Amino acid sequence: MAPTYDYDFVAIGSGPAGQRGAVQAAKLGRRVALVERRRLMGGVCVDTGTIPSKTFREAVISFMAASRPFGAPAGAAAVHRPTAAQLLARVAQVVSVECQVIENQLRRNDVEVLSGTATFRDPHTLVIRNDAGSHEITAANVLVAVGTQPVPPPGVVHDGDAVFTSDDIVRLKRLPRTLTVVGAGVIGTEYASMFAELGVQVTLIEKRPRPLEFLDAEIVDELIHQMRERNVTFRPNEAVERVDVAPGATPRVTLTLDSGKKVVSEAVLFSVGRTGATTELDLAAAGLTTDERGRLAVDAEYRTAVPNIFAAGDVIGYPSLAATSSEQGRLAACVAMGVAAGRVADHFPIGIYAIPEISMAGATEEQLTRDKVPYETGIARYREIARGQILGDESGLFKMLFHREDRRLLGVHIIGTGATELVHIGQAVLGLGGGLDYFLGTVFNYPTLAECYKVAALNAANKLAS
Repeated sequence: MAPTYDYDFVAIGSGPAGQRGAVQAAKLGRRVALVERRRLMGGVCVDTGTIPSKTFREAVISFMAASRPFGAPAGAAAVHRPTAAQLLARVAQVVSVECQVIENQLRRNDVEVLSGTATFRDPHTLVIRNDAGSHEITAANVLVAVGTQPVPPPGVVHDGDAVFTSDDIVRLKRLPRTLTVVGAGVIGTEYASMFAELGVQVTLIEKRPRPLEFLDAEIVDELIHQMRERNVTFRPNEAVERVDVAPGATPRVTLTLDSGKKVVSEAVLFSVGRTGATTELDLAAAGLTTDERGRLAVDAEYRTAVPNIFAAGDVIGYPSLAATSSEQGRLAACVAMGVAAGRVADHFPIGIYAIPEISMAGATEEQLTRDKVPYETGIARYREIARGQILGDESGLFKMLFHREDRRLLGVHIIGTGATELVHIGQAVLGLGGGLDYFLGTVFNYPTLAECYKVAALNAANKLAS
């Protein structure tokens, strides 16, 4: 006789992976619960990650645009700058609404929400602990979607004021005049550019030679150029040896680097990676282990080494995007419920919400060169596009890569206004196997940034014809 469980499917974590997985299982008519230990529904994504950071960015852009004379170039000094409270007020509004949307979605789909911290007792049993006590639940299948947490600063307590991580930004009480950002990954680069836009003097420290090495090199070069225009100082090939904090009304943080250099600022943001938030799960009781960064290994169906336990989202590592996490959670639920499921498409878009924003889909020039794939580039610049002039963005760069022989589109790379929206046209063409001839024969609205596709296609066609 088959065992009986309280639930057919339990998701641990209400971020994109857990939320989407729970809803998918519920839509298949199963008994579903979702466990969340945070104060808000939506996990790290809504509480301290994607939603707050992107809202913070838009608030920065809106405030600074309003405080500059009309038509002033990017990087021009603002008449005044907002306070941290003004910026975070907008963040709080958006987070509140997003939480309500998620709660309503779960309620509509009859997903039972359990507040508390989940711990495995065995592969099918979870202990849920909260302020009211603890109780056990059983599940036929479990989805671990607990996300990640910042790697703490070395040898110093992050007080959320002089020393902070990206998770602390939603609680900032003041904007520093000078800021050091340690780590030029996606999060570090995004926040460095946002604070620089506010007129903060930013120093960006990175142990590697270049930031964002997975992106197209030409796009990264343009980002570095534009950030330098906003007075960002880059310190590549450097690592932090020691952190010293002198408290006071205006704190003073001194970073001593391995090279012997010293960098002094009012505050420091540590963004040196994230680890899986798996410590409290007691995975050993379920027969699971993690890697050195607290992440779980899964197969192509998001199944862990224990057949009834799945994992999705940031806790399994790359690509660690909210969009891909959501799809991973859905696919994992389908597999767990015995429903045929596909896989995440190869041509998913990557968005970097720096100022300016960056997006890409497909291969980079570096990848194609390494793989010995013959290709040609098509370039368009925002200053050549009427919409770019209207928006006042004369530095945007748009690039497509085409196969020299069959003219297929191989990659799309954009830096500039609307990049994360504009990329989806290229993503669709990549997914459908289209190429240069599609863009040459297609009419785009005028004046729009989408015209970049036509201009870049004509540029590539001219090169191929020569």
